[in-house]
Amino acid sequence: MPSRRRASSRPVSQLRNLGPTSAIVLAEAGIRTLDELQALGAVKAYARVRALRPKSASLNLLWAIAAGLEDRDWRELTGEEKAELLKAFRSVR
Repeated sequence: MPSRRRASSRPVSQLRNLGPTSAIVLAEAGIRTLDELQALGAVKAYARVRALRPKSASLNLLWAIAAGLEDRDWRELTGEEKAELLKAFRSVR
């Protein structure tokens, strides 16, 4: 079983699954640290990014954030987990 990393004041760029571009767009949305990201949660963080970049923020970013916060590879998310995330996103828009 993979270990679960605790969020911290480390930069979001250190979250599993996120590349430099994702870290930049999260920073543009006011999310710079893992603590901030954890406090907001994947869905609200993605909603912020999507509000700023509606055409370029793909659902892969939502999957990456959600899985990364659990120290999982985004490709490990099940279809059911993705559907739940998408439903939650649609409810906060």
